[in-house]
Amino acid sequence: MFTRPSRIANRSRSRKPGRQKEQQPRPDLRIWSMLSMALLGGGLMVASLAGYGLWRTGDQFMEGVKLMFTPNPPEDKVDARTLIVEQVQGASELTTAIFSMEAVVPTESNRTVGNYVIGQTNLLYIAHGEVRAGIDLGSISEENIQVINDGQELPPSLVITLPAPKILDSKLDVTRSKVYDYDRGFLSLGPDRAPELQALAQQEALKRIRQGACDEGILTMASERAEVTMRQLIEPLGYENLTVKVAEPESCP
Repeated sequence: MFTRPSRIANRSRSRKPGRQKEQQPRPDLRIWSMLSMALLGGGLMVASLAGYGLWRTGDQFMEGVKLMFTPNPPEDKVDARTLIVEQVQGASELTTAIFSMEAVVPTESNRTVGNYVIGQTNLLYIAHGEVRAGIDLGSISEENIQVINDGQELPPSLVITLPAPKILDSKLDVTRSKVYDYDRGFLSLGPDRAPELQALAQQEALKRIRQGACDEGILTMASERAEVTMRQLIEPLGYENLTVKVAEPESCP
């Protein structure tokens, strides 16, 4: 009865060494696990270094990323005539001639009874005025500008046709103008019309000053100086071969 247990025990003892051999890990699995750990450690180290570099140069790094993913801006081209028109119109008006003149204007007003003059008022006004002549640059358009490009090596030529000069402004210098004499006559029988006579004298003085400027050739002078002034305005844009033409002025009022 006691022989069977001993056999079973012997059998179990004889099988234990075989099971222990089966439970031992394989050498190739150890190598792969070591390689995985090494790769993971290397990746963590690279990530740490990248994070440290990003922290030290964060702005530069972000700018580099933006430049990598930002497309180049499109190349815009602008007609040279448009640039010149904008440059010229920025001055609005080009004053090229100024005429100053003094005018002495007498005025009078009579008091009458029927057909008889019983009193007279005289006013003498000395006026100082100024007349400006030039070109209205606001009327210049692309049709007034011609760009000639004969060759790629030579700079382009530019031909500008300016409008005719005209009188831009005329005014009296009220700080220098004055009433020189005001007389209502015998017993001051003349009408007291000082403001009205002064206003009339100023209007007449302004007409005389404008006419004097025209007689002195202010429009011709403005046309001659317009070419020089326009060259000074356009040459900084890079056009060396520049031709400026000025239309003939109309009759001066």
